[in-house]
Amino acid sequence: MPSVAVKLYSVFFKLLLKHRLQNLISSSPDDDASPDPFGVSTRSDESVAAANPSFTDGVATKDIHIDPMTSLTVRIFLPESALSPSELRRGDDDSHSHPHNPRSDRRHSYAVIPRNQTSPERNESRRKSYEPYGGYAPSAKRSSRKLPVMLQFHGGGWVAGGSDSAANDFFCRRIAKVCDVIVLAVGYRLAPENRYPAAFEDGVKVLNWLGKQANLADCCKSLGNNRRVNGVELKKLNVQGHIVDAFGASMVEPWLAAHADPSRPVYTSYELIYGELGTKLSGCVLLGVSCGGNIADYVARKAVEAGKLLEPVKVVAQVLMYPFFIGNNPTQSEIKLANSYFYDKSVSALAWKLFLPEKEFDFDHPAANPLAHNRSGPPLKLMPPTLTVVAEHDWMRDRAIAYAEELRKVNVDSPVLEYKDAVHEFATLDMLLKTPQAQACAEDIAIWVKKYISLRGHEFSY
Repeated sequence: MPSVAVKLYSVFFKLLLKHRLQNLISSSPDDDASPDPFGVSTRSDESVAAANPSFTDGVATKDIHIDPMTSLTVRIFLPESALSPSELRRGDDDSHSHPHNPRSDRRHSYAVIPRNQTSPERNESRRKSYEPYGGYAPSAKRSSRKLPVMLQFHGGGWVAGGSDSAANDFFCRRIAKVCDVIVLAVGYRLAPENRYPAAFEDGVKVLNWLGKQANLADCCKSLGNNRRVNGVELKKLNVQGHIVDAFGASMVEPWLAAHADPSRPVYTSYELIYGELGTKLSGCVLLGVSCGGNIADYVARKAVEAGKLLEPVKVVAQVLMYPFFIGNNPTQSEIKLANSYFYDKSVSALAWKLFLPEKEFDFDHPAANPLAHNRSGPPLKLMPPTLTVVAEHDWMRDRAIAYAEELRKVNVDSPVLEYKDAVHEFATLDMLLKTPQAQACAEDIAIWVKKYISLRGHEFSY
């Protein structure tokens, strides 16, 4: 059975969540009213963790607003393992020999000094303004290690959570270090401000943005000092090695350009035989938590449909962690565990009421039930390998297991990891719950994922 602390936290969590859902229902706009497309990707009362672009705990993070028309954002989690040995040694030498001097691969920022300050104030302000920013900036002069990319979609019942929430930040840092991947946590638009299919479309939009970044990174290697592409003047900066437009705005995310490899390379037989592969890992993995699992599955279907249109990005696997599946015909776990921990079935029904448009509200909606008769998209046999994580005390477990079984019937690698005495969100709320299953779950995910992102993946097979 779950610990007493987990039970107590679950009681307070459900009370607060139910109160929030009821308030959102009472204040939600009518379906006839046109929603604000910009939306919100995090709530003002959410406990958030600020981005930290330095490797203070082995992972550097930064936030990027990728769509000017919406609130869609991503938080990049870059593990320190992406740095080359020379960069690590250089950082250690700089920190010991010059503890107050900034590293050469750190970005600096300078503040504007008001003219109306007196001379001592200006001098003091000048000293403060030249303090180094300290954020990591890859150098174009040094080769960097390439890592696979993992798109992570947070949970929260469609109405809460965020890519910058404290709990999600803690979870993604752990995944980035254990799996040795660059994690892109997606801050999709929340309901009821933006109902279905906004969150699903945001997931696809981030995947397309990742493909654009990969293509622009390749352009950096081939462009000269000045080129024009589709009528837009492009320049290659020698310092950071990324492309800017005529206004000086960067078109390339430098961390991804230097370290990300979301593609799936094809090696020659000579490279495979003689091992001339370096340390290159590759591929893009989708990871969805709770309702984020529904988004990940949708994005995987769209990636299959797009095929080569997504190149060079290749989705090689997906991980569904206690997905937010439901249906009109209740499963055994939905009957037996309807009043389980954290997200009980009645509260989850309110969340679905806020997410689905009123005219489309149906528990057999394709967004809610992956095995619904009206599911669109490619056949199941074309889906990528899928790892499903379920908890013993979660009413959603049976439907997630049933989906995995259907994938196995059509020869898709789809194992199920079930954790005893675990509850819904046990791994992603470990910042608060402190359960032993959370670290074990992250390590199990890493073992399975490395089958598809590592050339030595067969060594990690179950």
